[in-house]
Amino acid sequence: MTRALLTNDDGISAPGLHALARAARASGLDIVIAAPAVQSSGASASIMAEDHDGRIAVERRTLVGLEHVPAFAVKGGPGLIALIAAHGAFGPPPEIVLSGVNHGANVGRAILHSGTVGAALTGGLNGARAVAVSLDVGMRPSEFHWDAAADAALGLLPDLLQRPPGTVINVNAPNTASNRGIRESALAPFGIVQTTLSERDEHHIRLAVEDLPHTPEPGTDAAHLADGWVTVTGLDSVSHVPLGLR
Repeated sequence: MTRALLTNDDGISAPGLHALARAARASGLDIVIAAPAVQSSGASASIMAEDHDGRIAVERRTLVGLEHVPAFAVKGGPGLIALIAAHGAFGPPPEIVLSGVNHGANVGRAILHSGTVGAALTGGLNGARAVAVSLDVGMRPSEFHWDAAADAALGLLPDLLQRPPGTVINVNAPNTASNRGIRESALAPFGIVQTTLSERDEHHIRLAVEDLPHTPEPGTDAAHLADGWVTVTGLDSVSHVPLGLR
């Protein structure tokens, strides 16, 4: 049975994580859940943690509807969780890392900052196949189709398992009960929201998140997602660019 780590950046209590875990269990995976004890969005692949004498705090949890699945709340971000899982922190190292379902889309080059994507990239760097999956809930959602996003991600597993260890994909689903299908998509130059500086004084800075005013570039993940497709983008974990220096 294939071993899978379930994690996220929205925290151990997030409904998107629970939906993904239910879908993973129904797919026959041997799953363990390890997620941040508190919300950790924007953590990227950080391995910072709240530690005591050099030890990372981990608490066993029982999740409603997932009572027989081992679950752990970790005082650290998702990148750290994927890293320590690869070293056996929660049992045998995972062959698959499933990260999400994130509250909000992760598209464009702004995924650099995403803890959801950071966990998947860390898993890939450590030899697992990995999926980051997010739900495009928008700014003011009235309902959440977590199960539809989870099912879309799990539907990609047969293809993912045929690819080499270390393969990482980023998946975004529209917040609808059904969708137009799957589209492989390039990363947009930006995301679908932007961070702005809304307040600054001598002692404080406040950031705000706003919808981007522009139309997404055709053929990108942002554009396909806006048109009702589930988007899939293959990601490099860490790579180098030749500089031509002598």
